[in-house]
Amino acid sequence: MTVDDAVARALAIGPDSSAAERTIDITTLGARSGMPRRIEIWFHRVDGRWYLTGMPGPRNWYANLRAHPRFTVHLKHGVTADLPATAAPVDEPTRRRVITAVLDLQNRPEIAARVSQRQNFDTWFAHSPLVEIVFDDEQLRTASSASAG
Repeated sequence: MTVDDAVARALAIGPDSSAAERTIDITTLGARSGMPRRIEIWFHRVDGRWYLTGMPGPRNWYANLRAHPRFTVHLKHGVTADLPATAAPVDEPTRRRVITAVLDLQNRPEIAARVSQRQNFDTWFAHSPLVEIVFDDEQLRTASSASAG
């Protein structure tokens, strides 16, 4: 398997992917400081595109991406790769689809056991951070749209 194949496989997450498979690190630039900030986060794939979201409420990573949309995705499950990307805003219909998919995932028994309370769609829809990950690598973007469906 080539590195490109391993990267494609690591990005090909779906509803049945494990927590480890959807765990990545991201490096953003601080909204005020401009200093690199690296955190661990889950990413999601819905309709062949990748997204970052989180629990409702203010998130530093989201503030950082709003101020500086360029960031790096660090894959770490099955392959180590640093992928330059841009955080893109999402429209309301996309937001609805992604939040629905994320909450469906959180209601799965293996994940629901880790979540302290049932998540409310309206709260998530109104207050959760959400951005699309747009990778710089054209091949990744082409592969994602070719495998969407």
